[in-house]
Amino acid sequence: MRDIHHFIGGAASPSASGRLGDVFDPNTGRVQARVGLGTADELAKAVAVAKAAQVEWAAVNPQRRARVMFEFKRLVEARIDELAHLLSSEHGKVIADSKGDIQRGLEVIEFACGAPHLLKGDYTNNAGPGIDVYSMRQPLGVVAGITPFNFPAMIPMWMFGMALVCGNAFILKPSERDPSVPVRLAELMLEAGLPAGVMNVVQGDKTVVDAILDHPDIRAVSFVGSSDIAHYIYERGNAAGKRVQAMGGAKNHAIVLPDADFDQTVADLVGAAFGSAGERCMALPVVVPVGDKTADMLLDRLLPEIGKLRIGVSTDPDAHYGPVVTAAHKARIESYIDMGVREGAELLVDGRGFTLQGHEGGFFVGPTLFDRVTPAMQSYREEIFGPVLQMVRAPDMETALKLPSEHQYGNGVAIFTRNGGVARDFAHAVNVGMVGINVPIPVPVAYHSFGGWKRSGFGDLDQYGEDSIRFYTKAKKVTQRWPSGGPVTDSAFIIPTLK
Repeated sequence: MRDIHHFIGGAASPSASGRLGDVFDPNTGRVQARVGLGTADELAKAVAVAKAAQVEWAAVNPQRRARVMFEFKRLVEARIDELAHLLSSEHGKVIADSKGDIQRGLEVIEFACGAPHLLKGDYTNNAGPGIDVYSMRQPLGVVAGITPFNFPAMIPMWMFGMALVCGNAFILKPSERDPSVPVRLAELMLEAGLPAGVMNVVQGDKTVVDAILDHPDIRAVSFVGSSDIAHYIYERGNAAGKRVQAMGGAKNHAIVLPDADFDQTVADLVGAAFGSAGERCMALPVVVPVGDKTADMLLDRLLPEIGKLRIGVSTDPDAHYGPVVTAAHKARIESYIDMGVREGAELLVDGRGFTLQGHEGGFFVGPTLFDRVTPAMQSYREEIFGPVLQMVRAPDMETALKLPSEHQYGNGVAIFTRNGGVARDFAHAVNVGMVGINVPIPVPVAYHSFGGWKRSGFGDLDQYGEDSIRFYTKAKKVTQRWPSGGPVTDSAFIIPTLK
């Protein structure tokens, strides 16, 4: 039985709490490791180490900090096969998907390599008589990230890459369901040249989360997870005087117009709805065809493609997706399928009770498709986070626009059409934070920023991109004048104005 520890001060640090969490192999259903669940005292130890190390790290010039990121990127790329297999063994996603998880995180690391430019301030010469004004960005100190199970490589790299290159020290609290890859990334960051103690990993559950939110030396917290927890973290963190960005759940819609390219649309829908077993906050679990004729045409094409899906173990190179992360999550997904049936939705493909020969204990859920789902159904209003696609028929474009706009979540939405004017108007009007036009999973590239609206995002600044520079630094403004030996005035008695 493998034990997974904290990573504090550049070394493994076993938890002294005595509390352990099981880490499963989702392909078999068996426990493969145990992770020590930390305490508030262990979190405080990590913060103290980080606080001491941050001072020297912040004094390193941005170009040298960026060189650590360059080396980290090289190390991760050289070990991507090892990391992908480790990730899949705990999460369940297929190897190719795990490599994508890592690669999308590395794209943010690439952006972080531009720190010398990104951290430059502004300068105005002669803003007033003999007066210059300039600004500088300085690190906050110790910051923390709380990350979910579904992207154990990408989302930590979203956070720590930007936080570290800005000169902060970082505390990572990964999901206890798949905690090994985050520790391995911290080890590689140390190997890349990051001083010991600047990045630490503290394993744990709600005890550690609350300790992060309450610790006075942690100046900012970044979170990705469910909306209820995101709201909790946002409120408690703000009450403690911290900056907080908390990304929540999603119920992303795909609007399909009659003029869409149906071959491409169906391929995109199947991949976005069922890829990674639906365990993505940017999945497309709701499809909204405009008009019954469009819906019927779409179903005629969707059903055969869903029937071709291959569900397999993570290491099966031909599998489209693997198991979900835990038995409890499998049961939760199947309970939502039960709910949809009770609510009167038409179940066309039923993924309940799916088993894989030779892996009967694995946490597999087959693809599921509902038709004639309505906005009144609880199974529509809530996030399922599994391989379940719901069809909500819209009689017209106005109705189709209202569905994502009025939903409690506002993470992502996609529209499939050949009509540029309709797509442009939709992108402008829809009340959702990220929009795809003939793009099923509109996750912005690393030099933009990721973030949803409504209950999908709490806080004013988004993840990665230029928003992350603002989030992980504080701006200082300096107004300066150097004595020239001229006459002294009493102008300080009145507010300065530009004449």
